[in-house]
Amino acid sequence: MYFAALLARTEDGWEASDTELDDVETLSDLADLAREASPEEDTVLVLIEQEDAWFGVVRVDGEDDPRIYVSDAAAAQRSAYGELLLTDELLGREPGADDGPDLDSLDLDGTEDGESESDEDDEEGTAADAVPHSPVGDSQILDDLGISEKELRSLDAEDALGAIAEALGASEVLETVR
Repeated sequence: MYFAALLARTEDGWEASDTELDDVETLSDLADLAREASPEEDTVLVLIEQEDAWFGVVRVDGEDDPRIYVSDAAAAQRSAYGELLLTDELLGREPGADDGPDLDSLDLDGTEDGESESDEDDEEGTAADAVPHSPVGDSQILDDLGISEKELRSLDAEDALGAIAEALGASEVLETVR
């Protein structure tokens, strides 16, 4: 279960709208969706929460590149919505790098001895371990809005979106779309 909302800053304060991410396939699509929420090119925050396991914040300021913060990269990687946010750049990988073994370069003919299912599980675990169980991204994403890096990193995934909205003075508008 996930929850996603857009918070758009306007002259009158924050406006919230819930959003479906089912048709969003890339970070670029998500940024375009955010820009549509603010025709004046004001700040728009996309807040995503996945089953109290992780949360993400995407900040779009006009035509600038989106800024991203994810509270737990490994948990987010197991979610289709988290995968939208976990770009190679965000994870510190070369663009297009694959975190699994290059099977084409291995000489596998199906007669390998000594392999067990647990060996395969270990190989799969190595790929998942490449993504840290820690925050990734721009932890200063909300500094100018009153939420310091330290405060953002200390938020618990269970109530993070509510705490962010409260600090922004937008908790009532966020609750109307929750």
